Amino acid sequence: MYSLIPFVRGRSLGRVHRDFDDLFSRFFGELDLPKLREEKEFVPAVDFKETDEGYELSAEVPGLKPEEIEVSLHGDVLVLKGEKRDEREEDKDGYHLVERSYGKFYRSFRLPEHIDRDKLEARHAEGVLKVSLPKSGEVEPKEIEIKKG
Repeated sequence: MYSLIPFVRGRSLGRVHRDFDDLFSRFFGELDLPKLREEKEFVPAVDFKETDEGYELSAEVPGLKPEEIEVSLHGDVLVLKGEKRDEREEDKDGYHLVERSYGKFYRSFRLPEHIDRDKLEARHAEGVLKVSLPKSGEVEPKEIEIKKG
């Protein structure tokens, strides 16, 4: 399925900074340099599968309510976006380890041509968003006559 192209906006820059900090720490030890605020990004993991009836996209969105997620179709691009908010209060900050990710996310996928765009359906249950993409009839190639002049 060559037409499915995932895209994550602005994901790698923070990772590059962390990798450079780690590299310098290995060679020179811990330096007393101001570190960039390390933010854990929230990017939903996605599965995309084909069935006889169509396609199904499943995205892990734990902790998000359906009203905090937007699913839209722009031409042949399916867009998932939303925000997972950190609900901790700053005055009770006593954490020693934070592994959960928070923040805005934006995922987009170019869809195959033979999707019935009028029958797309999205459901949310138990932290998983499922988008059903039923197939329409196969798209027949159209030959175009070349005119002279």
